[in-house]
Amino acid sequence: MSEPNEKKLLGSLGLCARAGKLIFGVPMICDAMRRGGAGTPRIVLEASDTSENTHKKISDKCNYYQVRQVRLSCDGATLASALGKTSALAAVAVSDPSFCTLIESALNT
Repeated sequence: MSEPNEKKLLGSLGLCARAGKLIFGVPMICDAMRRGGAGTPRIVLEASDTSENTHKKISDKCNYYQVRQVRLSCDGATLASALGKTSALAAVAVSDPSFCTLIESALNT
């Protein structure tokens, strides 16, 4: 992903976070998938520097619950910084269909 596209994606994720439609962290994402309902993740975005174990955990859950998974080109610290968090994030998930469309368009440009 090129630099302008990455900035657009991170900006879109920031908008999702401010709207409260973003799920932060692998445990919270897995829990939201298990619970189902309105807060179910529609797309999971994983940082580039996650461990093999974390990547496998996210991949297995996404495959089982049929949720799209995208591995980003930015690391966890960059992802966290763009979303106003202080410690690195391994993954975030978008739970709103409208914001999911926004993220999809940012990924495809």
